[in-house]
Amino acid sequence: MIICRDDQFARELRIFREHGMEPRYYHRVIGGNFRLDEIQAAILAVKLPHLESWSAARCAAADFYRGEFAHARLEKKITLPAEPYRNLGLKNHHIYHQYVIRTPMRDALREHLAKREIETAIYYPLGLHEQKCFAYLGYKKGDFAETERAAHETLALPIYPGISHAAQRQVVGAIAEFFE
Repeated sequence: MIICRDDQFARELRIFREHGMEPRYYHRVIGGNFRLDEIQAAILAVKLPHLESWSAARCAAADFYRGEFAHARLEKKITLPAEPYRNLGLKNHHIYHQYVIRTPMRDALREHLAKREIETAIYYPLGLHEQKCFAYLGYKKGDFAETERAAHETLALPIYPGISHAAQRQVVGAIAEFFE
């Protein structure tokens, strides 16, 4: 815990505490995730036994999305999450903390989904080399073209352990509607 009487210094400390973000997902300094306290640790101890079943539920939800996208014939319109280890017999090749698709029409698709009250997220709006906190490294726009393309194409869809098939069908249906 830090206590200070300087509002500007307190603001800077909060930014460091939040991975150096201000505003959210725009990093002007290198920070960290410094927010675990005893109460959160106690809650984690209660939640930890559920981690395996929650991860399995996320994997099942991702499998359902993949099947629905195939059924809607959207695989050529969007790029689904890469699963390089899927067929190697690994139990936990991916836990789908996020379910991220790609499309060059990401912003228009996101707006379309928002109008249908389907929440999405853009977790990485800039490549790391474009973040202010890494400016000292000397990279410029164009140095990592694939990173920049991914930053403009990726969109995270709703996924969580308890997501219903009906909700996922609604998401896929809205995406299919967008591409019609």
